[in-house]
Amino acid sequence: MSRTKILVVEDEPVIALDIEECLMRLGYEVVAIVDCSDAALTAVTDFLPDLVLMDIHLQGDSNGIETAQQIWHRYHLPVVFLTAHADGATLELAKATQPFGYIVKPFETRDLTVTIEIALHRYQAEMTMQQALAREQALNRLKSQFVSIVSHEFRNPLSSILFSLDLMDYASPNHFPPEKRQAYLQRARLSVEQMMQMLEDVLMLSEINADNFQFQPQPLLVVDFCQELIEQFQIDLEQHYPIQFTYSNVDEHSLYDLDEKLLRHILSNLLSNAIKYSPAQTRIEFELSGSATQLVFRIRDFGIGIPVQDQDHLFDAFYRGSNVGSIPGTGLGLSIVKQCVEAHHGQISMESQVGMGTTFVVTLGKQSASLRA
Repeated sequence: MSRTKILVVEDEPVIALDIEECLMRLGYEVVAIVDCSDAALTAVTDFLPDLVLMDIHLQGDSNGIETAQQIWHRYHLPVVFLTAHADGATLELAKATQPFGYIVKPFETRDLTVTIEIALHRYQAEMTMQQALAREQALNRLKSQFVSIVSHEFRNPLSSILFSLDLMDYASPNHFPPEKRQAYLQRARLSVEQMMQMLEDVLMLSEINADNFQFQPQPLLVVDFCQELIEQFQIDLEQHYPIQFTYSNVDEHSLYDLDEKLLRHILSNLLSNAIKYSPAQTRIEFELSGSATQLVFRIRDFGIGIPVQDQDHLFDAFYRGSNVGSIPGTGLGLSIVKQCVEAHHGQISMESQVGMGTTFVVTLGKQSASLRA
């Protein structure tokens, strides 16, 4: 376990050395001793201590109180004041900076260690509270964005379903041959699947944000899994988007420890995006390859591509490319995909050019479970 790092800011050399010796006896690490404001700020930058012991009266233009304020605003590090002055005016000035402790010199060793430990505990509690507050605020923003986006995105498929049902209900049989009826049924079915995918994204996002996101690897025949997934896509798409699947350096009879649910979400989302953002009859390339330590899934389309200015934000929740136009989507998919990849301790990367297409590469650690007899 690493020792607590402390920066001592004290302009009396003899006192500074006494403090250093005392801190070292107590088990703390003194990263530096400095005697003025500028040196203190430089030392904080260089050493990033866990706590600063700050004399109020320092050499130079700035006193310890002003320096403590700068340290807090810049680095959010706890400061404990040291002073030989216990008068009310000094105390009021120090209190205005909301210090994490205040020790009057000379002090007992016990006073020093108690003050430091209380300051560190309070600082950790405040940081935990701030993180929880920031998380709650982020969740509230996500909820607001979700309500806005999903309510809009659900309207289109629902309208499509109602339109198809109304036509089949009211149209004359003579004007509604079986092939047209089948086309409208297919249109309604695709709309339902679109909404189901949105709901799946939402449920997955809620699991992530509620810390219920679990990684549960099980032995999986990864080649069979990929082939079955592609077959299902081809049935749903009625061959409008040919998916070319190839694999190399992966034994089709080998079992690999992967989370099937998360892997399905990763690959389904990437394949769906490749299809969604490509013209009909455009091929999708899906390549699975292996090495001694990795499985690599590469999905390439020849669709609209992703503008350069959007690429750094593509994995942010609710973010969508600026060129998607009226193509439906919530902007949740890739954010969740990234979480699923990271749960596997893997990596995801992307290359894209507008008008030329996009390639996503998912790299997962390769853990062979066993060989099927």
